[in-house]
Amino acid sequence: MSSHKLSVLEKVGFGAGDMAVNVVISAMMLIITFFYTDIFGLKPSDLAILFLSVRLIDAITDPIMGIVTDRYTTRWGRYRPYFLFMAIPFAISVFLTFSTPDWDYNSKLVWAYATYILVTIMFTIVTIPYISIIGVLTDCPKERLSANGYRLFFAKIAAFLVTIVVPMLAQYWGGEENIAAGYQFAMGLMAILAAFLFIFCFFTTTERIEHQVETKPFLTQLQLLLRNDQWLVLVTICVIGTIGYVIRGSVAAYYAKYYLGGDATLLSSFLATGVAAAIVAMVVSTWITKHYCKINLFRYSQILVGIISVAMYYLVQPGDVMLAFLFYFTLSFVVDLHAPIFWSVISESVDYGTLKTGQRVSGLAYGGISFAQKAGMGLAGFIVGQLLTYFNYQADQVQSDFTLTGIALMLCIIPGVFHTLMGVMMFKYRITNNVYENIKQDLAKGQQQPNDSVTLQVKADDSAASTAV
Repeated sequence: MSSHKLSVLEKVGFGAGDMAVNVVISAMMLIITFFYTDIFGLKPSDLAILFLSVRLIDAITDPIMGIVTDRYTTRWGRYRPYFLFMAIPFAISVFLTFSTPDWDYNSKLVWAYATYILVTIMFTIVTIPYISIIGVLTDCPKERLSANGYRLFFAKIAAFLVTIVVPMLAQYWGGEENIAAGYQFAMGLMAILAAFLFIFCFFTTTERIEHQVETKPFLTQLQLLLRNDQWLVLVTICVIGTIGYVIRGSVAAYYAKYYLGGDATLLSSFLATGVAAAIVAMVVSTWITKHYCKINLFRYSQILVGIISVAMYYLVQPGDVMLAFLFYFTLSFVVDLHAPIFWSVISESVDYGTLKTGQRVSGLAYGGISFAQKAGMGLAGFIVGQLLTYFNYQADQVQSDFTLTGIALMLCIIPGVFHTLMGVMMFKYRITNNVYENIKQDLAKGQQQPNDSVTLQVKADDSAASTAV
């Protein structure tokens, strides 16, 4: 197995794919809750059930898509064709999701379910091939980490566009009288951009590594995955971290509008501040991991998030705009230091599982991570909806002190707990760079081991490699 160095163009093309994906994922994490309550007009309690119930569909579609990518390939490759042929359907689903029909409440609720299910399925079809493709672009850990740095940088650009351009463009296009049409127009433009980005990703990336994938039944593949303890750690971390991330992102608009007393411009600026901090974090994280253990950076940055969250809750009072912006920038920066690391180590855990079990399970492994992320999003959406109901939130009205306290808790303390748990959980992940180099060498020699001896190797090498770059 030889290492492959990626060109800058290919890294940019790879990043463009995640920019397209994040037109949806940023909207789901940062604005859709606010859109559904304050623009679309759904009750928070109905919203909670919507977010949670749709995840049941993901429990079926994500594993299916993972198996499909494992079993079928084309002359364009195993993963790239989905970027080309699903770009337009993906864009249409985004446009429909942010369309608000002038119907009665129950009919609008049905529309919300139908379009949210559609965009979720389209998201699955393009996302699982996308998060899987890094494993066939290169087998070099540093190149994967670098490529994921590009990827997450472009993802944050998409988040920047969604958080600052969409609300302001919606306000400009629709005005207060027809803000729903404004959001439809703004997200429609984002959808068109996503389609072009997927096509660009298709033409600039190359699948150059071919893995022998086991075409075994679903239950057999699942049993193999459940033996991969390091993959299970990542799945758990993905669920926990996504819950914290989405709770904070979902309530940020409410925090800016009601806790800080801001207008549409301040709301956009507050959301954009978090995204700008995350963009800086992508660059800094890539630099730090050249000199410091990426696993330790992941662990301690997320524990630090919990400390900063507590400080923000107690020090920022309603209306403290400048202090809130400062804390939110710092919080968002530290939160996203882990992101390039997480998405680069998934393929390493798959290789570890191959060595441990003697059989490679790739598509279902990535499908499982995708499902874990969306399960976290669904649980977070349910929690946000329930908490907004508990704290007596009323859309587009002056909020009580009790409600404002709840909004502050949802931005600071509650997600901070989840991030701290994620950092602690990462101490169970032991595939450092030194360990992975050994795994690569063994795989190159064809030394897959259908037993647990590789687990002992990871444990033994962990202490020696904990400070390795």
